[in-house]
Amino acid sequence: MEEKLAAVDTEYQKESIAQVELLRDIFGNPFSPVAFSPSWRTTDVMLLAQGIYDEKAFDRMPILADALQDAGCDSDDILNHCRDTKQVHVRGCWVVDLVLGKE
Repeated sequence: MEEKLAAVDTEYQKESIAQVELLRDIFGNPFSPVAFSPSWRTTDVMLLAQGIYDEKAFDRMPILADALQDAGCDSDDILNHCRDTKQVHVRGCWVVDLVLGKE
């Protein structure tokens, strides 16, 4: 019986972690708002972000980080979020939405 409870507890913890990761991708850190400069919305950045959004191609997030950096983005929060290979990304990702001007 204790083994079953431990297994259920482990699965509950895994599910909780997965949900927290999704929330972080969608909302970022609500206690540390990120400023986004409209000058970072270059043609390359916009095309990449729109392609990621439309095609759910979140494997392109590191490329978006490079394009943002080339456009002058110096926000560690934005660049690290895009480059974090462990981060789960979904449609509604706060960085992609920020780039595309979605609220």
